[in-house]
Amino acid sequence: MGKVVGIDLGTTNSVVSVMEGGKPVVIANAEGMRTTPSVVAFSKEGERLVGQMARRQAVLNPQNTFYGVKRYMGRRYTELDQSSKRVPYTIRRDESGNVKIRCPRLEKDFAPEEISAVVLRKLADEASRYLGQPVTGAVITVPAYFNDAQRQATRNAGRIAGLEVKRILNEPTAAALAYGLDQVQNETILVFDLGGGTFDVSILDVGDGVFEVRSTSGDTQLGGTNFDTKIVDWLADQFLEKEGIDLRKDRQALQRLTEAAEKAKIELSGVASTEISLPFITATPDGPKHIETRLSRSQFEGLCGDLVSALRAPLKQALSDAGLTPNDIDEVVLVGGGSRMPMVQDLVRSLIGLEPSQNVNPDEAVAVGAAVQAGIITQEVQDIMLLDVTSLSLGLETIGGVMKKVIPRNTTIPVRRSDIFSTSENNQTSVEVHVLQGEREMGADNKSLGRFKLMGIPPAPRGVPQVLVSFDIDANGILQVSAMDKTTGREQSLTVQGASNLDEGEVQRMIREAEEFAETDRLQRERVEKRNRAEALTFQAERLLREVALDFGMQFARDRRRRIEGLVQELRDYLEQSDERGIDIAQAELQDELYDLNREAYLYEADDAPEGGILGQIGSTLKKTFTFDDDLDARPNYGYQGSSSWGNWDDDWDYDNRGRSGGQQPYGPPAYDNRAYGTTGYSGQSYGNQGYGNQGYGNQSYGNQGTPPASNRPSGGSGYGYGDDRDAERGYSNQAYDRGPSPGENRGSTPSRSQPPASDYGQAGYDRADYGQSDYGRGSDRSGYDQPGYNRPDYDPDYGSDYRRQPQNSDPGTGYAPSGYDDQRSRPGPERGYGEADYGSQSYDNYDRPGSAPDTPRQDPWNDDPWGQPSSSSRPPASQAPRPDATPDRRPEADRQRVPQAPPPADRRPSDANANRRPAPRYDDDNWSDRDEWL
Repeated sequence: MGKVVGIDLGTTNSVVSVMEGGKPVVIANAEGMRTTPSVVAFSKEGERLVGQMARRQAVLNPQNTFYGVKRYMGRRYTELDQSSKRVPYTIRRDESGNVKIRCPRLEKDFAPEEISAVVLRKLADEASRYLGQPVTGAVITVPAYFNDAQRQATRNAGRIAGLEVKRILNEPTAAALAYGLDQVQNETILVFDLGGGTFDVSILDVGDGVFEVRSTSGDTQLGGTNFDTKIVDWLADQFLEKEGIDLRKDRQALQRLTEAAEKAKIELSGVASTEISLPFITATPDGPKHIETRLSRSQFEGLCGDLVSALRAPLKQALSDAGLTPNDIDEVVLVGGGSRMPMVQDLVRSLIGLEPSQNVNPDEAVAVGAAVQAGIITQEVQDIMLLDVTSLSLGLETIGGVMKKVIPRNTTIPVRRSDIFSTSENNQTSVEVHVLQGEREMGADNKSLGRFKLMGIPPAPRGVPQVLVSFDIDANGILQVSAMDKTTGREQSLTVQGASNLDEGEVQRMIREAEEFAETDRLQRERVEKRNRAEALTFQAERLLREVALDFGMQFARDRRRRIEGLVQELRDYLEQSDERGIDIAQAELQDELYDLNREAYLYEADDAPEGGILGQIGSTLKKTFTFDDDLDARPNYGYQGSSSWGNWDDDWDYDNRGRSGGQQPYGPPAYDNRAYGTTGYSGQSYGNQGYGNQGYGNQSYGNQGTPPASNRPSGGSGYGYGDDRDAERGYSNQAYDRGPSPGENRGSTPSRSQPPASDYGQAGYDRADYGQSDYGRGSDRSGYDQPGYNRPDYDPDYGSDYRRQPQNSDPGTGYAPSGYDDQRSRPGPERGYGEADYGSQSYDNYDRPGSAPDTPRQDPWNDDPWGQPSSSSRPPASQAPRPDATPDRRPEADRQRVPQAPPPADRRPSDANANRRPAPRYDDDNWSDRDEWL
């Protein structure tokens, strides 16, 4: 089921609203405006324009731009006054005397209902777009003083627009619904509605959800456009007096005058005077003519004195019909754009003695009330009862042309009233029922709604037959009249069609034409959108070609770029020729070529960028930005940060030149330029790669016996001297991760200085497939960690291949203490050393090389040298990076000094190759590489 909306179909502007969540919501149009001009135009291409788009081109296309047609709905041509006929477009009468609007562009006549139907369709489409569902029904408002013919014409306009008109609602009543929706106390309110083309006054009793209309009055030919006309006449008369040219006879000049007058009227509501400038309003043999003048508010009010006086009569009439005085009014609600004029507000204050309420928006109040009524019909709104009235008396013509009123005005609707009439001649067999609407005593002075005949009355003397005439007005204010001969029971009825004489056949024809127009509009819109997309694609292609040339050079994808340039020109040729098929084909080919060019550029950029293109760049940036902030700040001196002897890690120092010794580069580029352990706060280096020095990680010169002076060091020799040759004098282990001998070397012998460089780590005799096997540099005498002689209390054999050491307690003195080693079963020689690295809360003693002093405590003779060693004795050497989950050991240096044990003799007992073998790591169970796990 479709949604039902409320529509204020205005003379100048229209508004659509809907109930959402129990609250009325005004829907903005595609241009973002909450009000849509009631203007329809046909462009030179035959395209139908509605709303603001139609209004903008009115000056250049005045004969095909139609506005203010609400005044013509349900009226005959003879009923129009002179001001209503003075419009830039052409209105004429047809054979039946109805009003027709001529469209020279289409060479066709339109009924006012058809033009209004276009506006209604526009509003319904905007509501459908907003709601996301089709709108099938509507409550449409009309001026309270609309007669039955005009109400029926409004209903027909809704039907032509494809809407089911649920209710025709009086505009002042709708405004009262908007005002009194949240009112609790009982009030008597007066609604003063001065719109663009009509004027209405209604008095209502509001309270406890009941809205009862007590009286209504108004003028369907008085509105804001009449005030505009006063300014137009003033400007035209001035120009006529000065130049001798009547601009009202020039359609284009009249349109410009009308727009300028409306603008001046609006401005004078807020300022005391305004400037009116119309250059090139017309031209004479002497040259172009202009209008330059100033209009003050006092002048404007003087021009409109008669119009203000015309507003008094309906207001007083409404008070009189309701039997009230101004003192009985509790609140005054102003509705319509014309009510913003200061002279109008002053009139209301003088007559009622109250300040007008500002609780409702004059432009939107009627649409909001229509949405509330739609909610009542669809039961979205509960506990509200609306009792409206008929605005004019209804009756029929009797002998002598006198009108007999059957339903007086201000009767609550829906209502049904009946009366008995008889024949006026002897032996009369038929009677003619002439239905009238109005307040005059004579039928000729009232509005004729229709005639019908009741046939088959038996012949009888004059006054004997009895004819029962019934008037039935529904909630929409639509009248149905029936007449029945009580003698024979014969009945004849009439549903008033209105003065426009649009019978059902004409309405159906207009509905079909509206559907055809809608299809034509849809196709035209699709063609325009297709052209717009094609033109946008050509500009997009040119921009992409420029960007690719700037980013990758003119030689990149040269052939494809040439094809794209050719397709762009081909598509523009088709657009100029309006070749729909050619546009489709060229557009599809161009889109494919652009896609391929984008793909090539992406792949080229991904290959050229580090670590997978832009994602790698982002990752690198994140590492540079966040790695050291969270991890290294709390871990003192892992080689280049903190308060070490060579400065903080983020100092802007030259890493390539600082700390060189004898032409060597003791430490390489900053750690965050390489990507191995960078995310863990580790050194961020690939062990043994160029980023961490020029030589192997764990060469003899690094950590075993210091770096000899440059004069004694062999040519090309490696070593980390921390930038100072004095390190050569250090006689104790530098606590490095020293690699063990290769499988071909003699276990226990001193490693040679000619070891392979760090880049050969894992190649020179190191078979990574045998990582952790018994022949990994240890021969067949390798003993597992779980041997009784090892006596490692913190090693948990249940962890299998996971060699993470689990601390047994929080005592920083426990761990691999010297006393915990079985000297008789320990490994000989300078095997893998566990330097006294600070791994969490444990300390692991290093196996010193054979040449070290076994009984000498580790005392650093360079402890006071800030260049040779970090100034803080609690910081470990740079080569001993802790595990990521470890916390720094902050014990005093005295507590950390240990007396190293002499290396035990090698156990050369034969053993099974597979016995006590450490199980091979399962690298697929974690996210580390094989090298990461061992290190």
